[in-house]
Amino acid sequence: MNVVTPKRFTVDEYHRLIELGFVKESDRIELIRGELIQMTAKGTPHTVCCSILCRQLDRLLGDRAVIRGQDPITLPNNSEPEPDVAIARGTDEDYLAHHPYPEDILLVIEISDKTLDYDQNTKLKLYAEAGISDYWIVNLIARQLERYNQPYQTSQGEFGYLSKQISLPHQSVAIPGIEDSLLELNRIFLETSNAG
Repeated sequence: MNVVTPKRFTVDEYHRLIELGFVKESDRIELIRGELIQMTAKGTPHTVCCSILCRQLDRLLGDRAVIRGQDPITLPNNSEPEPDVAIARGTDEDYLAHHPYPEDILLVIEISDKTLDYDQNTKLKLYAEAGISDYWIVNLIARQLERYNQPYQTSQGEFGYLSKQISLPHQSVAIPGIEDSLLELNRIFLETSNAG
């Protein structure tokens, strides 16, 4: 019996596919553990939340960090996900030659409604394995922020985060690495609750 195995790609091979036009930005594909994964279409609440969140972070952080919205980050496990928001050290010009690597990243944020299970499992393990120190999920279904930090590996080889904290819409949270910046969550959750 023949076993069919999917073709897995390295990050360099994936970039080559993009250069050759086999993968286009409009295809909404991200590279996860060497596989090309079709991203879920974003609904109105997700889109509005992402826009509000990026605007709030830009006001809050100014030039102290780079805020990337739905842009790739390069991870060592043959992955190049496009998180809803990534906050990286330095300036935008630092990423002309390459996308941010795990050591460049202060925080990765995924906004979740239809993708909640995927973000709480697949993406969480992916970011933990890459050593991303802080990972947040804006859970639009439960209307709460899930903050994960301290990536670790179990004795069985599984990756996860030691710490999970839940923050509610009436609370404020500090941006990791920029502790004097408080993000008011009511700006994110209240305004998106009215979106279609």
